[in-house]
Amino acid sequence: QVQLVESGGGLVQAGGSLRLSCAASGRTFSSYVMGWFRQAPGKEREFVAAISWSGISTYYADSVEGRFTISRDNAKNTVYLQMNSLKPEDTAVYYCAAHGGSYYYDIYEYDYWGQGTQVTVSS
Repeated sequence: QVQLVESGGGLVQAGGSLRLSCAASGRTFSSYVMGWFRQAPGKEREFVAAISWSGISTYYADSVEGRFTISRDNAKNTVYLQMNSLKPEDTAVYYCAAHGGSYYYDIYEYDYWGQGTQVTVSS
């Protein structure tokens, strides 16, 4: 069982930056694929970024490629999402998720979810 707690959301102007954190409980954090998803009002939850258990491989949605960076610190049981050059369309609730498999993009592969943190980008 893994419990995930996100933090770092807030209100920022377009062009600004935020860094989200996701703290995980459990001793097997380093064996999990970690992902970030987001859900805007009236829209489905969508993939944002994912990182392999080792941190060597990272994956991004086209909409955030080059602006967002996912990273992890297995010693701290924490995964991060650095978000730069934020746009109003990045406004959403951001969720951290984890699973023990080897897929990255598919929302249905993720077994554990955090409660979400709100990110609002003003124009």
